Amino acid sequence: MTAPRRPLLYGALILCALLTMLPFIWVVSGSLRSLDEIRADPGAWLPHDLTFENFTRLFATEGFGRFLTNSIVVAAVVVLGNIVAASAAGYALAKLDFAGRRLAFGAVMAALMVPLTALFVPQLVITVDMGLADTLTGIALPSAALPLSVFIMRQYALSIPDELLEAARIDGAGEFRIFFRIFLPLAGPAVATITIMSFLSSWNNFIWPLIVAQSMDTYTLPVGLAATSQAASHVTDYGLMLAGAIVVMLPVLVLFLFLQRHFVRGIAGTGMR
Repeated sequence: MTAPRRPLLYGALILCALLTMLPFIWVVSGSLRSLDEIRADPGAWLPHDLTFENFTRLFATEGFGRFLTNSIVVAAVVVLGNIVAASAAGYALAKLDFAGRRLAFGAVMAALMVPLTALFVPQLVITVDMGLADTLTGIALPSAALPLSVFIMRQYALSIPDELLEAARIDGAGEFRIFFRIFLPLAGPAVATITIMSFLSSWNNFIWPLIVAQSMDTYTLPVGLAATSQAASHVTDYGLMLAGAIVVMLPVLVLFLFLQRHFVRGIAGTGMR
């Protein structure tokens, strides 16, 4: 790239980054403003009187701790399920020769094209039939092996040399040992990628927990915050909602900051073949 074009590229990237950050800046600003100030001037970018009252009210909200715990449990189940189940499926599709492998991979690709909203009704029927309605298991189970996670792991597995796995088989290692002791450590970037994506999908999920959860005991954080931010007069407490949005956003940002290097490597490795 020639020298004159480099400043233009950097300028365009900075502009795109600023445009992307504007909604986040407004959310942070709104969470530090009083409800009366938000109603008086909703479009203001900076608070006139800085206050942490919204966060104080949020942490004092009845059921907040339960909502947070439910979200953590559901996210942990979803992430663990994707790391084990989706990774195993991706490994099998890439490295094992079995009848119907092409058909199975075609089914994964087809699942990627189906909108999630189109699956709500059959998923709900299955969840109710299994007796998992209004349970954390029923909320987590449909996302425990996302098609995108299977696809990412399968694509990354293709970049791992077959000779390495064959050498382990010659030494007498079984497929489960090869998968857990050899494949997963080598697939660290892909594991980090599906960890971030599955955690983000679970942590921010609103519609499915809203459908399955029938009591406040099983509400996750987004659903619980939406329910508690509605006053008796059906007026939304925007200050409380914005403070809740910050709390929901922070774990995702922290996780991404810790795994961003592996995440980029995982995405790059997915497109190698």
